[in-house]
Amino acid sequence: MDAALLALAAVWGAVTGLLIPRAAYRFAVEPEEPWRTACPAGHPCTGPVRGWLGPARCAPCAAAPGTPAAPGTDTVATDTVGNGDPETGGADTAGGRPAAVPGAAPAEAGRVAGTPVPGPVAYAPGVLAPVVTVVACVALAAATGARPELIGWLALTPVAVLLAVVDRRVHRLPDPLTLPLAAAAVLLLGGAALLPGHAGSWTSGLLGGLALGGFYLLLFLINPNGMGFGDVKLALALGVALGWYGWTVLFVGGFAGFLFGALYGLALMLLRRAGRRTGIPFGPFMIGGALTGLLLGALAG
Repeated sequence: MDAALLALAAVWGAVTGLLIPRAAYRFAVEPEEPWRTACPAGHPCTGPVRGWLGPARCAPCAAAPGTPAAPGTDTVATDTVGNGDPETGGADTAGGRPAAVPGAAPAEAGRVAGTPVPGPVAYAPGVLAPVVTVVACVALAAATGARPELIGWLALTPVAVLLAVVDRRVHRLPDPLTLPLAAAAVLLLGGAALLPGHAGSWTSGLLGGLALGGFYLLLFLINPNGMGFGDVKLALALGVALGWYGWTVLFVGGFAGFLFGALYGLALMLLRRAGRRTGIPFGPFMIGGALTGLLLGALAG
């Protein structure tokens, strides 16, 4: 095992993982609301890519002494929300509304009304998303080794974690993330297939994307209230990645997602925090299942 490769994967995971809180905060809104353009304290989002990329704290908040962090950031969710709407890429249309990011609405309302803005708070920072990104990147590097497809796995991982965070918060998988993720998976693995030493098949990856996406589309058509259309779009990208290593890995990764989701739902029911009709965000379990399949496929490749 190349220690340098693992170190590079860890650095990549740390750098990209630290960019997730700001993007997740901006994307985690209701379908009828625009993407957020200001931090919870009301400061405009500035920086690269129209302010989408940047540290968890904006410059004015970071410069303010004793800046408090917004609490409960990586656990904000409601397990009583319905599943996705086909017009909004997996957004909620039933049940209770997810909890808002602490401090965001009062700060922006105060700025509009001309009243004093509350003390600055952070872009809902947390350690969970960066840590998960680092662990996933290192695990993929350890399993894949110095094969060309590792570049694709490392590039796709931060976006997948971002999707999981957003879905966990507001039960939504935004189109600006799911569709580019699928296109990136196709292009990156297509490039990897042209390089020597790869351990997969681009053709089987494309077929895997169609198969898993088609399966989720069938589930959505059968029961739109039980499966969001955002999940269908996410399945395209995950199917391409899993299909790269063949049909067995595609089946294992797809099944693992349903297994993880079922175990989570069962645990909520045993704890009496959910009922049989309670909706849960399925994206994180799809992504977790895909990661499991990729690790097994890379180790066997």
